[in-house]
Amino acid sequence: MRHVRGTAQHYEWGDPLAIPDLLGLEPDGRPFAELWFGTHPAAPSFVDDGEPLKSLTGELPYLLKVLSAASPLSLQVHPSAAQAAAGFEREERAGVPLTAPGRNYRDRRHKPELMYALTRFEALCGIAPLDATNELLASLGAPAAPIRSILGHSGVDGVIGLILDDWPDLTGLVDAARASADPHCRWLVRAAELHPGDPSAAIVLVLNYVDMQPGDAIFLGAGNMHAYLGGTGIEIMAASDNVLRCGLTGKHIDADEVLRILDDTPLADPFVQSVAEADGGVSYPVPVDDFRITRYDVAGTASWIADGPELLLCTAGAVEGLVRGECAVALDGERVELSGSATVFRAGGRSPA
Repeated sequence: MRHVRGTAQHYEWGDPLAIPDLLGLEPDGRPFAELWFGTHPAAPSFVDDGEPLKSLTGELPYLLKVLSAASPLSLQVHPSAAQAAAGFEREERAGVPLTAPGRNYRDRRHKPELMYALTRFEALCGIAPLDATNELLASLGAPAAPIRSILGHSGVDGVIGLILDDWPDLTGLVDAARASADPHCRWLVRAAELHPGDPSAAIVLVLNYVDMQPGDAIFLGAGNMHAYLGGTGIEIMAASDNVLRCGLTGKHIDADEVLRILDDTPLADPFVQSVAEADGGVSYPVPVDDFRITRYDVAGTASWIADGPELLLCTAGAVEGLVRGECAVALDGERVELSGSATVFRAGGRSPA
């Protein structure tokens, strides 16, 4: 194994403390939003001697991150592989520059992702069951009546379409939410305070609120509208940069394209059920080939043979050659031997056929 240097991303929503603490660094006042490990061209990793990781592994189909949010990220959706390829080609033919703020598709790939909570982690994930949404809207009374009516007649996509295109002032709805103990209402109020005048805050009311505890994980597939609200976790995703924002942001929003790729099917259970593996690890199965992730709580030894290029990230304790905050790469067929007491995440994956 060789050590891999990650790249920090200092987005404004980042927490200034969690990632520096993981790395054993003194906070410097900047927000540390993400720490990237992989070969994505936006922030490629290097191994211990300065050699590009890509020269050892080739282009990895996945990107591994530590993510730490002190405030909510934007509402967003990601396309399917077919939608991404078609959208990319469409914008290429139209001559839209890759760096243009109004560009929707930066590459031809899809961007499914999994979030594993290292701390308590709050998120919005997928369309909530309609009965639960209707009950919540009813509890808010007259200010929520228009949304409730549209939900009944036109479904969730009708609600989201109206909010994005032509929704009136949210003052009455936010005032009603202040009196509710429901976490959707708490986040509606917070979103309205952080983004005054942005009607997309009301979309919070139709999504699943997820309160993750350490060890929980959620999967976000194509069309899943979501937003991370706060906390620190391990994120692994297909190595794509295709993000269509739906609100709570100053960046470009293409409402028509969002509605075209939105999956408005209610998501009854956003959580990924973990599976105990024969080698002592705990995996989090996902319905894509681009990535996989397994957690090892090493108390003594753990070993396996790397299946393709794999990244190993230590988040607690130490094993021989790898301590908290460090990442290493194991190449295909390499035998991995971990000895000590630590939590290590094993990330891998293969490019879809």
